[in-house]
Amino acid sequence: MFDYRIGAGNPAYLGVTRIGKDINFAVVVRDERDCRLLLYKKDTKEMIAELLFTEEMRFGDIYAMKIEQFPMKEYEYHYRIEEEIVIDPYAKYVSGRETYGVCVDEPLTLRSGASLERFSWQGDKPLKIPYEECILYVTHVRGFTMDTSAKVRHPGTFAGVREKIPYLKRLGINQLELMPVYEFAELERRAPVRKHMPLDKISEERVNYWGYKEAYYFAPKASYSASKNPIREFKELVRELHKNGIELILEFYFPERTSPHLILDCIRYWVSEYHIDGVHVSGKKSVLLPLATDPHLSGTKLMSEYFPVSEIYEPAYQPTCRRLAEYNEDFLQKARQFLKGDEGMLSEIVCSMRKNPRQQAVINYMAGHNGFTFLDMVSFDVKHNEANGEENGDGSAYNYSCNYGAEGLEVSKGLQKLRRRQLRNAFLLLLLSQGVPAIYGGDEMGNSQKGNNNVWCQDNELSWIQWSRKKDDKRLTAFVQEAIRFRKASKTFGRREEYRMKDYLSKGMPDLSYHGKKAWYGEFEHYNRQIGILYAGCYTREETCYVLYNMHMVEHELALPMLPPKERWYVKADTMQEEGAFYQEGEELLLENQKMASVPPRTIMILVGKKDETD
Repeated sequence: MFDYRIGAGNPAYLGVTRIGKDINFAVVVRDERDCRLLLYKKDTKEMIAELLFTEEMRFGDIYAMKIEQFPMKEYEYHYRIEEEIVIDPYAKYVSGRETYGVCVDEPLTLRSGASLERFSWQGDKPLKIPYEECILYVTHVRGFTMDTSAKVRHPGTFAGVREKIPYLKRLGINQLELMPVYEFAELERRAPVRKHMPLDKISEERVNYWGYKEAYYFAPKASYSASKNPIREFKELVRELHKNGIELILEFYFPERTSPHLILDCIRYWVSEYHIDGVHVSGKKSVLLPLATDPHLSGTKLMSEYFPVSEIYEPAYQPTCRRLAEYNEDFLQKARQFLKGDEGMLSEIVCSMRKNPRQQAVINYMAGHNGFTFLDMVSFDVKHNEANGEENGDGSAYNYSCNYGAEGLEVSKGLQKLRRRQLRNAFLLLLLSQGVPAIYGGDEMGNSQKGNNNVWCQDNELSWIQWSRKKDDKRLTAFVQEAIRFRKASKTFGRREEYRMKDYLSKGMPDLSYHGKKAWYGEFEHYNRQIGILYAGCYTREETCYVLYNMHMVEHELALPMLPPKERWYVKADTMQEEGAFYQEGEELLLENQKMASVPPRTIMILVGKKDETD
């Protein structure tokens, strides 16, 4: 017997909310179909009530019911729309999928739940780190710590990510992006792509490891929780990240048919309920304008592959703090092509490295979940996706990669040495550009997917980060750590304003300039793969910085611009060095020749202008 009074609720709040001492249920039901609320005792199959939404509870296409003083913490629910049992799209948690990799799609097995538990945030709030100060690290919750080499107590979970916060902090990361963490069905029936598929095998069960599909967007994924409380565990992760100065960005994929109202409500909910710092929205593009202009999200970072900036801001408007950021795939393509020494890329890459618009930031990356990892980028010429079961027909055929003479990871020591140098070069290309550098998780330790550029269906060692203990991989991690430290300590890179390449303050030199065999003359012929980029200290208010790039297979000489009196050129970093590529402050190497620098093949050198203490 149901002893609680019910009545018309408030349609303004979809899902389950507490209003005073009462519980409000609101759901969208089109075409005036019959709808009932089914209530169950938690952890039992017992249905305690089936409550009909009456006409007085209908507000347009929304049914809203209020149950007075109802103890919702003890219950879960479904909706019955006509004869169909439905999970609430606004469910704050979904029970029944606590074990990863177990197919559970039956509505009677899955149940909607509400989030009414109090949580002590201990004064926590979003960090609001300016984009120009961010070092972004992108990873997958499960893949980040699932491998035994991660050595965590709670592999593949929010708690596992939390255990790795000290590592992220040591590396220099202050912004973490997680691929979908909401409740999606990781197992699905999918027709394989095969030439000789048996007639009786019309579909097969596949893992959707990435989670880019329709989902219950308001609910943290239960199988990513080491505890039985994914809501609390995720909040603990956010709070701990913030305590360590690391922002959290969540990626959301919305198919085109997703309701824009649900998307807005979803993003607002995660921002207010979970204190996240920003979202990366992919899929539905038409929602970007309302998200970018929503006053509720005015302090929240928004990332996507594209923003209609001219529709969001007036041409002369400059935000006090940029909150929009565009993922810059153009950088990935140009940087990879320049790295491997393609013709005609010099003018392309310097423009992409300088890009830094007033109204939105750019996120530069050279690897992501879709495509080759850094190590595979220098180890494979072609994709090797045979394990995906689609006869290597899936994944992009364009990887902008180079194996430098032999396909695969098992190669000579000399070739391994070249590849390691190219990895160091790749990280400097990324970290010495003006946009937000985004590192794909595992690249900093030489992680490989064995040439698979589309691990969407791989929940195994191919997609999991292998936390390497090899000496060479530790050297790479140390190099990345030093490169991040250098960038963060410098005002030259990651600026708020774009370099103009002019002497607009009459300092005697432009803020940024390009140099070749002759100082002040950049050589951009299609066959050139070498350039010197000078960042004038009189504009950056610190030491003048000169970065020499040579992606050619032979040595090149580049001119050294003249410094102010009593200053000399010193080497700050040299990717030719296997170990100690970065010189510590005060230990930089003085160049003997102060007019020309010889740059070895496939090498980047960072020079700084310092006062010569011997004068």
